[in-house]
Amino acid sequence: MTTSTHAWPRLRSLGLLSRIGLVFMVLTLLGGYIISGIFLQWEYENRDEREGLTMTDIVGAYHGVSSPSPLLDAIESGHPEDLPDPERQALIDWLQGDDLNQNYDNFDLGDMAPAEIIAFSCLDCHARGAEQGEGIGDEVPLEYWDDIQPIAFSRDVQPKNTRIVALSTHVHAPSLSMVLIMVTLLCSMTRWPGVLTGVIASAGGIGIFFDIAGQWLARLDPLWAYAIVAGGFASSVGVGLLGALVILDMILPSGKPRPESADS
Repeated sequence: MTTSTHAWPRLRSLGLLSRIGLVFMVLTLLGGYIISGIFLQWEYENRDEREGLTMTDIVGAYHGVSSPSPLLDAIESGHPEDLPDPERQALIDWLQGDDLNQNYDNFDLGDMAPAEIIAFSCLDCHARGAEQGEGIGDEVPLEYWDDIQPIAFSRDVQPKNTRIVALSTHVHAPSLSMVLIMVTLLCSMTRWPGVLTGVIASAGGIGIFFDIAGQWLARLDPLWAYAIVAGGFASSVGVGLLGALVILDMILPSGKPRPESADS
């Protein structure tokens, strides 16, 4: 009977200096992922020209999206109910026009200037601290142009050029995959159970696939933008967890050796 033993080398068997170097390399890798996440937020958060990163920004980047003016939506839907038709139409014409900033307080328009209509018809509820409106004035104030500007403009967000998406795929598909492969291999040489490494690596690999595929499929259907977000999150968390397990294995005291597998 012939017995052959197959065992991965263990990271703990490396010399002290090698382990220290490996710890700092993995820390640098994880730090790069954190900075990448911050950069992606900066890159996408103003696509719809409104504060904060939302799914509208992501959908706009890969599919394109028309984001109508919230103020126009409210006025066209009949809010406020007691606004006379001429004033309502004047606000609609203004919001659908090209010179919102210039015409907001246009003296030539007299009482039909948007600033005058809003002051007379809206500020009872939409002024800060207003007693009417159940506090809506603090949430959506309309006292000044700086308050109105973020909700006055409609947005037409165009998707990334196909060549840009292709370039991103060309760079990120191989690099993200190789990073996950390397941290998976490193983690397989630690004390942690193989099933733990396998579950995390599987989630990360599936995440990378849907992250990259979603960037192309979202051009056809905006729902695939959710695959980009979910896939990117899964792959990043996967790399982070595997990297953390590698670091912990090398800095914690040695545990009991894992049994070697044998085939008879």
